[in-house]
Amino acid sequence: MTQRLVFAGDSITDAGRDRADDGSYGDGYVALLADELPAQGADVVVVNRGVSGDRAVDLEGRWEADVRAQRPDVLTVYVGVNDMWRRFDSDDPTSAQEFEATYRRLLAATDADRVILVEPYFVPVHADQTEWPADLDEKRAVVARLAEETGAVLVPLQEAFSRAAAEHGVAAIAPDGVHPTPAGSRLIADAWLAAYTGVEAGAR
Repeated sequence: MTQRLVFAGDSITDAGRDRADDGSYGDGYVALLADELPAQGADVVVVNRGVSGDRAVDLEGRWEADVRAQRPDVLTVYVGVNDMWRRFDSDDPTSAQEFEATYRRLLAATDADRVILVEPYFVPVHADQTEWPADLDEKRAVVARLAEETGAVLVPLQEAFSRAAAEHGVAAIAPDGVHPTPAGSRLIADAWLAAYTGVEAGAR
């Protein structure tokens, strides 16, 4: 049976897709998965509903039309870094409590059979960003806690990106600390595939 895989999130999911074309996946991790899953024999339809700049509250505003209306069998939610970023570039913070409340509402309004939550990551690039990870750590903890509470599968990314940055340099995986290079997108896709494989194994 064909599975509908819906990906909801921010610019890392959007990855420059043509939002007027449902067959456009951008050039990030979703595009890699859309190519590789069918090649591996998976009977799937991939739907990219990432929108650059989205915070959790923005995702909530389009949840019915962009996510639930797509009737996902497997839903991937990847959001959080803009909830951190806007605090520092626009003086528009989102507290961990606000982030969690919104994220809980998203998950409560989810009909998917299976849910995958992706941990947001950030690798500091500039000296004035030393305080940023502490803010995102609170959001990362929310995502991990909600995955555990709801039975969703967690895709951990922070450790993988921190390790890759230490080994190869930040520019090789995410030059601004967030938006991935092709190598960074490969890291995300591989982590997602590991989670999805586990989901599928558990479903059999």
